[in-house]
Amino acid sequence: MGEPDDIEETLLGGPLRYTRKEVETLSGVSDEYARSIWQALGFPTPPDDEVAFTDGDVAALQEIKELLGTDLVDEDMVLQLARAVGQTMGRLASWLGDVWLQRLGELPSDEPAAADLVTAALAATEDLRPAFERLLLHGWRRQLTAAGMRAAATTAAAQSDPAAGIANLAVGFADVVSFTRLSRRLDSGALAAFVERFEASTAEIIAQLGGRVVKTLGDEVLFVTSEPRAAADIGLRIAERFDADPDFPKIRVGLASGEVIQRLGDVFGTPVNLAARLTATAHPGTVLIDNGLATALPKGAYDISALRPRPLQGLGRVRPYRLRPKADVPGPTPR
Repeated sequence: MGEPDDIEETLLGGPLRYTRKEVETLSGVSDEYARSIWQALGFPTPPDDEVAFTDGDVAALQEIKELLGTDLVDEDMVLQLARAVGQTMGRLASWLGDVWLQRLGELPSDEPAAADLVTAALAATEDLRPAFERLLLHGWRRQLTAAGMRAAATTAAAQSDPAAGIANLAVGFADVVSFTRLSRRLDSGALAAFVERFEASTAEIIAQLGGRVVKTLGDEVLFVTSEPRAAADIGLRIAERFDADPDFPKIRVGLASGEVIQRLGDVFGTPVNLAARLTATAHPGTVLIDNGLATALPKGAYDISALRPRPLQGLGRVRPYRLRPKADVPGPTPR
């Protein structure tokens, strides 16, 4: 075990049997469309004569063909979902693989070779795969339910147009100050631990306070909330969490609200750009918000200070507001 063929057969649940042409013939899906699906999933198209596909690949294309026979599903929709699956599952698989190999490498051993680690990982994966697959499916169902509930709630409040992917949301960025300089001082293991701690801590706060993580970029996290107050509380809590830790760099946060476009799990629009620009101009340990969010927050619930207007790239001159908890004693307003 440990050879490429063994890895593929173990993880794919069966041997490689078919060339691309054979899969397309057995499934009844055209060459061009099958190639588009494969590429949307994130894989290069193998040569025509290469045996690279399993019975599972045939079954997947057959199911796609059946879906295309319904009125609600068309070819463009399948390709969009394939791209979402490819990108999401690619990151998840890489993440799980890193954690898995790291855990096996920490077990007592006499300097295991890399090949031995791969063999151990494959053996353990085969034993635990059914439980992981059930967990993955349950997590997907839970996330799908949450997405449906969010869409229903915002639609009922006339805050969105789900068909167009438009919603009124509060958007936030949290960014590690001087991350580039820090990353040069840390070895690979310490840097990985640092990023994991940042991502885990911010994700925990965002989930606890009712937000949703859109994506993380190592030293930065993008999140959204449907409630302005939830965004404010998340931003303040994140800044406070790391401000109180002398061993961790300070965080700066930018928040903005307004109409955004939601597509394939990501968000786009002026509030996203504005939140990013506010984050870039915020002082370490502070939270900056836009006028829209400052207006939407309950009066008297927070200490909100208007700052001097400043030019923000692509947005012109914008007046930011500094957000602090009400209990804070206001100091000199930074200019």
